[in-house]
Amino acid sequence: MRFNSFYFYTTGEGLSKRSIGHQGIAQMIELRPFAKLGGADHGWLKAKHHFSFAGHYDPNNMGHGALRVWNDDEIAPNTGFPAHPHANMEIITYVREGAITHQDSLGNEGRTEAGDVQVMSAGSGIRHSEYNLEPTRTQIFQIWIEPTARGGQPTWGSKPFPKADRSGKLVTIASGFGDDKDALPIRADARVLASTLKAGESAEYEPQQSRHLYLVPAAGSVEINGVRVNARDGAAIRDEKRLKITALEDSELVLVDAA
Repeated sequence: MRFNSFYFYTTGEGLSKRSIGHQGIAQMIELRPFAKLGGADHGWLKAKHHFSFAGHYDPNNMGHGALRVWNDDEIAPNTGFPAHPHANMEIITYVREGAITHQDSLGNEGRTEAGDVQVMSAGSGIRHSEYNLEPTRTQIFQIWIEPTARGGQPTWGSKPFPKADRSGKLVTIASGFGDDKDALPIRADARVLASTLKAGESAEYEPQQSRHLYLVPAAGSVEINGVRVNARDGAAIRDEKRLKITALEDSELVLVDAA
């Protein structure tokens, strides 16, 4: 006889669903509502932090596996982040609205607009700036993933991932795995996926065991294995054999699968 029960409980971050499967293995989806995220309003920058970051220090929420940072940033027109250094981090920028203009100490320059993605492997060290030079606000997810090894030559790259090409399915946009040939490369035991789903559409994902998954809808709302996740909420997922992601309304989402 298959036995599967669900119960819900409240954590410091939000509501979680824990299911106890027929083998007694705990499965969890922990909901982190956008309204409860830490953050800061700098005027030119409105930031929300899914994990401990900068002035929002939370020793109990330092990341989810190799996923270290997920920032939800709104950048005012003609403002941005001046040149600053990074090392030993894979930094993925998913542009949700507007565009971001990048410059770095290697001489790389580029404009990444909504629907596109940029990746910077900080390696042994790099300085970069990120500005919104557009007449309207820019919205981004900035995702940091710890690399599998420290050091190495820094790199930067950008690529379009049209929303139409992700319609109704999950598409890998950045990956540390050689099989994901169309994705931007990162030096991490991780992949980043994105999808656009019409209301009622579903996409499925089967992670390997012992992975750390984190999903955020950029827009709309979805249901993940029975748990509703609204726009800009986070869902920290462990030990789910299969994810069924169903759009409750037209939705756009980003999913990280990390060690």
